[in-house]
Amino acid sequence: MSSSGPKQAIYENLAQVAQALGHAHRLELLEHLAQGIRTVEELSARAHLTFANTSRHLQILRRARLVETERRGKHILYRLAGDAEVVTLLKALGRVGERNVAEIGRVVTDYFQARDSLEPVSRDDLVARLRDDLVTLLDVRPEDEFALGHLPGALNIPLAELERRLGELPKGREVIAYCRGPYCVLSFEAVAALRARGYRIRRLEDGYPEWRAAGLPIESAA
Repeated sequence: MSSSGPKQAIYENLAQVAQALGHAHRLELLEHLAQGIRTVEELSARAHLTFANTSRHLQILRRARLVETERRGKHILYRLAGDAEVVTLLKALGRVGERNVAEIGRVVTDYFQARDSLEPVSRDDLVARLRDDLVTLLDVRPEDEFALGHLPGALNIPLAELERRLGELPKGREVIAYCRGPYCVLSFEAVAALRARGYRIRRLEDGYPEWRAAGLPIESAA
């Protein structure tokens, strides 16, 4: 066996994983699956794709062993194949992109930082604040995602309901908002809206999937 044989075999398989990641729709589908197990129909609606297109992208992800399936009755359900590893891979991809791709940097500055220029709260900092009961956690994802899993004690107010449910948030207490991940716009929009109304609010540095991938405690409705 040549010295390059095993390495080449590994690189060829890694290239298949990289190719599977090489589409914006598939990255978004992975973000949705990082919230919890989903049917093709649910993923299609979430990503605003046709059923056929969603199925095609999921099959590519499955061949790359990034997702796996199970059957429940008539439905095929998808989940990440190794939550922590896939979430960590996506986060690393984002960090490289922010550092090396000028267009990503412009979007981060023009959209995300324009809505929230304050330093986000780290997971370690949030753990300490929760332990000392210093903050209110605000999950702005849709209710069904919240039911699949959320940070302990979080209050779920989806972004679309925020305006009419302001009374549920304590005005004199700091609020920490989070959603699907570092590029989820929901928490940025919530921070901008609530800060304009006088709330003391900051964001978690990433989102629910990264919190779970770090092995930190979660709750669910199950």
